[in-house]
Amino acid sequence: MKVSVIMVSDNMCKLLRQSLAALKRSVQHLDAEIILVDNNSDDNTVETISREFPDVKITTTTGGLSHCVNQGIKMAKGEYLLFLSPDAITKKETVSKAIQFMDSHITAGGLSVRMLDIDGNYMQASKKTVPRRWVTLLKLTGLLKQFSKSRLTDHYIARHDDEFDTTETDVMHDRFMLIRKSVMDVVGLVDERFNRYGANIDLSYRIRLAGFRNYYFPKTYIINLQYNRSGKFSWNNLKSFYGAMFIFAVKYIFRLPALGEKPAQELYPAYELKG
Repeated sequence: MKVSVIMVSDNMCKLLRQSLAALKRSVQHLDAEIILVDNNSDDNTVETISREFPDVKITTTTGGLSHCVNQGIKMAKGEYLLFLSPDAITKKETVSKAIQFMDSHITAGGLSVRMLDIDGNYMQASKKTVPRRWVTLLKLTGLLKQFSKSRLTDHYIARHDDEFDTTETDVMHDRFMLIRKSVMDVVGLVDERFNRYGANIDLSYRIRLAGFRNYYFPKTYIINLQYNRSGKFSWNNLKSFYGAMFIFAVKYIFRLPALGEKPAQELYPAYELKG
């Protein structure tokens, strides 16, 4: 099987139906499977998707986003894993073009693609590097040297290259991440301590540590129907954001492998913020 598409839904049935309809067209000529992990939704997601998209493999669970993603990974059989947001619309050749790029770049561990908003405007978050506050933390901990300084220009948004330039990137955005299954076998599952924020940063970082390259691939695109659903300044968001920073720093400052070396797959102690 060429690609396993993994989607996580949490009461997003209406948007998910639109996303799946577009995805089915995008993978119709590929040997593909679609895996939906439903996070205990109460909007009839499972019943609706089972009826309208009988080929979609559905499993249910309860937990954070990273936990749900890992359940999908464990079910996947594809050469590539595509982590796709349930509010993302893929175009007809989006998935095939991304796979063609990966097939022709053997050192590529993963890629993300150009994003447009619902009005067709380019979203600069397509080319994420590291959030500004994370950069400050990485400077203080000495971890910054493990990232490309040229790709930290303007910190959170990489403006140093044109929208349509294919470039390496430190961090793949989490709306569309296409990663080789063999690379995931090397770096391990998504770290479930990163619940709402940081999981894509940590995974992107581990892929680079293992000697592979991450890419921003703009020759195709997705459309985001709904971006940043949760309140940016809510307490839960702030707690998750800064908690992820703390976990990342603790995880790597005490055991920091050099880039190009495959990291030892060890379990780190869990750190959680109370309250």
